[in-house]
Amino acid sequence: MIKLDKVVKSYKIDEETTFYALKESSVEIKDKEFVSIIGPSGSGKSTLMHLIGLLDKPSQGEIIVQGRKISGLNDDEISSLRNEFIGFVFQQFNLIPKLTVLENILLPSFYARKKLEYDQKEKALGLIKRFGLQGKEKSYPNKISGGQQQRVAILRALIMEPKMILADEPTGNLDSKTGTEIMELLKTLNEEEKITIAIVTHEADIAKYGKRIINVKDGRVV
Repeated sequence: MIKLDKVVKSYKIDEETTFYALKESSVEIKDKEFVSIIGPSGSGKSTLMHLIGLLDKPSQGEIIVQGRKISGLNDDEISSLRNEFIGFVFQQFNLIPKLTVLENILLPSFYARKKLEYDQKEKALGLIKRFGLQGKEKSYPNKISGGQQQRVAILRALIMEPKMILADEPTGNLDSKTGTEIMELLKTLNEEEKITIAIVTHEADIAKYGKRIINVKDGRVV
């Protein structure tokens, strides 16, 4: 599905000093896989996530998405591919405070660059019902619990029918019980909907949900 081939991410600090956030690393995530990326703070896992999520470009190496080399695409094409290919879930939820639950879920569809073959609102309402948020459609983020906010974030990630969900510390702001519920939800999406899941975490218990674990240490995939 997505392959990082000998990618490097470096930053020039001054004329003599270069900082390597990610040293030469290769990673492949296959279709319908559930992968966990784990590493301590400062290990380079967030840099790796940004590259997998097409949020950044490598200094060296190649990113290949379903056979297409990203280096051959312009910024608009990469943005369009990212919007349609990947659904993002973040630790901080990143919901828009002034938008309702329904409006937050629909948000990515407003930026779609292609005509969607389904009614977005109908789909959003169906997701809300399926994942237990009925009655919260018109609520604002500050009026619902953290677990409910993260569910909204997941539904927002699903509205474009992505091939992959990329989750950055999805349980980081949740208590253990709610965190388990969110991980079980991601597990269900992988097993029943066959959506590829990649999570980034520093917690071993969360990483165990992945059927394959990618360890990152000192800026390198080990």
